[in-house]
Amino acid sequence: MRKYETMYVLRPDLEAEKTQELVQRFNDVVTNQQGEIEEVSEWGKRRLAYEIEGHREGHYVLMHYSADTDVSKELERLFRISDDVIRYLTTRVDE
Repeated sequence: MRKYETMYVLRPDLEAEKTQELVQRFNDVVTNQQGEIEEVSEWGKRRLAYEIEGHREGHYVLMHYSADTDVSKELERLFRISDDVIRYLTTRVDE
């Protein structure tokens, strides 16, 4: 298993319940495929450097986890098809 760090930005106009639901959904993707979540940090609403899809703010979430390569690919696939995710970035952490 490799260590990954994923930062994703959710739409700022989502309700708190919907935001928590999405965060839990993405966490479940990792844990259901035998990955281990080390830390999930919700940074809350922050101003974006530039406007994305008409949004000037976004709800930032940073997730550190260990998993196989397939898990990060599945996460990115879900980020791409979700209308609630406006940006994401996954990087592999060197040990």
